[in-house]
Amino acid sequence: MATPIGNLGDITLRALETLCHVDLIACEDTRVTGKLLAAYRIDVPMTPYHDHNAAAARPKLLARLREGACIALVSDAGTPLVSDPGFKLLSAAIDAGIHVSVLPGASASLAALTLSGLPVDRFLFAGFLPPKAGPRQKALAELAAVPATIVFFESGPRLPESLADMAAALGARAAAVVRELTKLHEEVRRGGLAALAAHYRDAGSPKGEIVVVVGPPAQGPALDDQALDTLIADALANMSLRDAAEAVAGSTGLPKKQIYARALELAKTRGEQ
Repeated sequence: MATPIGNLGDITLRALETLCHVDLIACEDTRVTGKLLAAYRIDVPMTPYHDHNAAAARPKLLARLREGACIALVSDAGTPLVSDPGFKLLSAAIDAGIHVSVLPGASASLAALTLSGLPVDRFLFAGFLPPKAGPRQKALAELAAVPATIVFFESGPRLPESLADMAAALGARAAAVVRELTKLHEEVRRGGLAALAAHYRDAGSPKGEIVVVVGPPAQGPALDDQALDTLIADALANMSLRDAAEAVAGSTGLPKKQIYARALELAKTRGEQ
């Protein structure tokens, strides 16, 4: 069951009716869900279900379901199973032949995608990137060729470094940083990845819940290896290796990291001749 991502008025009528009539509410944090229930004067027992207790709590919830109890699974905000531990509970319930249903509603990823101003005809939700630089850069490299808008969740402290890695791995793309959706200080900052990375590098890490939306690769005829090498060689004739890689990445929309690696190979080959 989806819950509001900030504004409590975004709860659906069907969700309120269901919350009033279930036997138990499984939630990430009873304090957070308790505020929602208190706002609508709903008095139903809650039980925590989160990453740290899921293995122990799941069998107990399944047992209650087998006994005929009706349980609502909610996240702290938004739609369950999206970057929360509900997936294993749902899978186990399905495997056990227990009836499950969904009550749709608020979703931070879809709300951010809508506000971004970027193409929405095809998109990929990529969740949270790895917190460490190496694995994060590897994950971004794997996403570079995806011909779609990409939606990420990110924390404030990691945002400047993540945006810098996105700019290097994904190339010159339009993007939007969406913060505090549906709340009093909702903010959308749009621009190129490099410009956004520079802004948050200088301004510092923002507070609040953050979604980053990155536009798809630039459309155009695909470059074959020979044509790409020609572009890089021409750039290397007048620029440093780093500047040449940045220039070619900007003009082609290809990831800067990919261009830099190829430029390095070409530079070595020229040096050996």
